[in-house]
Amino acid sequence: MKKVCKSCKLFVEGNECPLCKSNQLSTNWQGRLIILDANKSMIAQNMKINMKGEYAIKVR
Repeated sequence: MKKVCKSCKLFVEGNECPLCKSNQLSTNWQGRLIILDANKSMIAQNMKINMKGEYAIKVR
């Protein structure tokens, strides 16, 4: 099962988020968003995402 960082909502492999270095991870998430170019994506700007990657829309 995929893990998601509770802080930045990035999908993570392992036990630490490579983006924010948090270890607060969850397997309870909804929706998936793939950002290819954060600078050109209005969705990324609305969600305050500034790095490409796979993100969850909602994390519990």
